[in-house]
Formats: sequence, C-alpha cells, structure tokens
Amino acid sequence: MSGKSLRISPLVKATGRDTAAINAPAMDAVDWRSVCPISSALDVLGDKWSLLIIRDLLMHGPRTYSELLASPEHISTNILASRLSLLTYLKLIERTNPQGTARNNAYQVTEGGAALRPILDGVAKWAQVHLKDFHSDIV
Repeated sequence: MSGKSLRISPLVKATGRDTAAINAPAMDAVDWRSVCPISSALDVLGDKWSLLIIRDLLMHGPRTYSELLASPEHISTNILASRLSLLTYLKLIERTNPQGTARNNAYQVTEGGAALRPILDGVAKWAQVHLKDFHSDIV
C-alpha cells in the first residue's frame, strides 16, 4: 500500500480501552507500507516503544499500565496507551483480565509476543558487540 503511517482505530485510540467489543477495528487498522515481511514487521515494531513494552513484559511478567509507565525510558502516557492498544489489537499482548477495569489490570505477552524473545535477545547481543564503542554505559 502507500506510505501511510501506522494508525489505530479512532475509537480504540480515543477510549484507550482494548476490550473485545471496542477493539474490533476494521481490517484497515494498520496501513501496511508493502507486502515485504520485514517492512510489515517494522510497521508494527519499528517505533522506539513497542519492543520496549514487549521487553518489559518478557523480563518482568505481567505489568500494569503504571508499571509500564515507570520504565526507565520514560514513555509518555499517550504513546503508552496507543502502543498498548496496537499491540493488543495485533495479539502480541493481552490483558490478564479482559473483563476487568483498566485500573490495576495487567498486560502479558501472548504466544505471538513471546515469539519475539529470540529477536530481542539477538538485538541485545548485537548492540552489546557493535555499539559498545559508541555507548560506553551499555550493559
């Protein structure tokens, strides 16, 4: 498709809720740039926050919105809400209690989200080797 940016259904974005009734946007909820699998993956994971959310859920297990907000990278509230809606829509994460209220409801990775673990491990190993000369504090 054209070079349109990634977007989430306006209803999901406006409410921040990702329950099944609301999180049923049209099939065009993601504007894919091309049919290339790498491009499509980057359409979903290429922003600077989505993989960090997945990382936190993989490392720490289920996390609430507030716990994710406290991540050391300082994600803003509107970006976190948007990414949680997108990742939930794409079935990479899910709420631990889908029928519960948003307050104190945790998110966890799904099977699809857990499948990203080797990719995150690979990116981390690459960064430790190839970025250490540029980022001396990297762990």
